[in-house]
Amino acid sequence: MSKKSPAKQANPQSSNSQFGLIAAVVGVLALVVVAAVFLYQSEAPVPLQDEASARQAALASEHSPTMGNPNAKVQLVEFIDPACGTCALFFPMVKQWMAQVPGQIHLSVRHIAFHNGSDYAVRILEASRNQDKYWQTLEAMLASQDQWVQNHVVQPEKIASVIAGVGLNMEQLMADMNAEEITQRIAKDKQDSVVLLVSATPEYFVNGRPLPSFGQQQLADLIKEELGK
Repeated sequence: MSKKSPAKQANPQSSNSQFGLIAAVVGVLALVVVAAVFLYQSEAPVPLQDEASARQAALASEHSPTMGNPNAKVQLVEFIDPACGTCALFFPMVKQWMAQVPGQIHLSVRHIAFHNGSDYAVRILEASRNQDKYWQTLEAMLASQDQWVQNHVVQPEKIASVIAGVGLNMEQLMADMNAEEITQRIAKDKQDSVVLLVSATPEYFVNGRPLPSFGQQQLADLIKEELGK
């Protein structure tokens, strides 16, 4: 007579382990779903209306150095790197156009440091505003770029000599250039440049419109078109 094998008895510890494993899997799946929803929302395209508002806010800077009639028909915003050779060529040309149509063009300048070491030059420019010498300092730096920019790299120690004739209090300038207010203005310009997709300098916006392609004639044509409206 064969001996029957004893019946298998339920193991409470095994059941608890299985339940814990199921709960853990469910928890992981829930986290994956939440992450997927967050990722989708973060990558979802920005509504056109919101995008336009963001661009308008990025262009309407209240801290920028400005030149010309604030109520001019053409509002010209320029992103400039003081170490940029093309910026040095275009700036006098823009000033000439402004002189040809007095009161019709208002220029706002934003700073963006793309060249190696250019952040130092930007701080010099921002600090010169505290002494009401911004435009003189900018023009002196642009006119003498070959003396303080070598192979697209800024030589900070050479800037002081090229702006010596502006009449700046250099001790005050050196103290002001690292002020928190200047740091915040530089950060704002950089933030706005990202919103406006600025990837090179000089970059222009004419009444909020970017150039269709970069060039002197393209800029002149866009300004003339806005003046004629």
